[in-house]
Amino acid sequence: MNNYNQKAIHEMKRWQIKMSKKPFFLSNIPKGIQKKMNNLIPEKAHEIITGAIKNMLKAVLYGSEVTTSMPMLKGSLEIREKKVQEKIDFYKNAATLSGAGTGAGGFFLGLADFPILLSLKIKFLFEVANLYGFDMTDYKERLYVLYVFQLAFSSQERRNEIFNEVLNWEEYAKTLPNDINAFDWRKFQQEYRDYIDLAKMLQLVPGIGAAVGAYANYKLMNQLGETAMNAYRLRVYNLGRLQDS
Repeated sequence: MNNYNQKAIHEMKRWQIKMSKKPFFLSNIPKGIQKKMNNLIPEKAHEIITGAIKNMLKAVLYGSEVTTSMPMLKGSLEIREKKVQEKIDFYKNAATLSGAGTGAGGFFLGLADFPILLSLKIKFLFEVANLYGFDMTDYKERLYVLYVFQLAFSSQERRNEIFNEVLNWEEYAKTLPNDINAFDWRKFQQEYRDYIDLAKMLQLVPGIGAAVGAYANYKLMNQLGETAMNAYRLRVYNLGRLQDS
């Protein structure tokens, strides 16, 4: 095994420890703040955010976000991850610009950043999956994208549950229903909102919205990039591809 692959496995194992650590006893404090914030947000804003998440889920589950790119079937892990890093950099910049632009435009323009950011995240994940050699026309692969998404943007308690499923994905996928309507999008939506809203809602505050929006989007996309790389390293490692590339 070459040095790059050894380094990748080391990083992946450190990430596994991070994903499986027990929830901190103070982790419920942000949820209390979250509930207070939610009470201050107009109902119209809640509707827009909920609708954006629901539409994103439908797009993924029904395959309308499937890219035209073919899965990358040949290439070493190092070559693949160089391309993945380029995607991370591109989408971080796009998300930062979106956050800054919409955050500077006031409350309702700030709300427009939610569906934009969701779209960027999902497109990014589809492209990453293709670069690691996975075919996104496969419904179960699209589900994996949603599990990766949840790993990045869930409470530690929920993250522990999802990681156990991702850790043994090939076996777990066999137990998943083929009916897309069986996916629990409500739970997915609530976890995502609870995780992301506190930072993103500050984007709607006049005067600081642009700076907060740019910073929050950059950090969130960077976090998704780290999670995606390691989640797909885990897949190829479990499938025996990483050691041989």
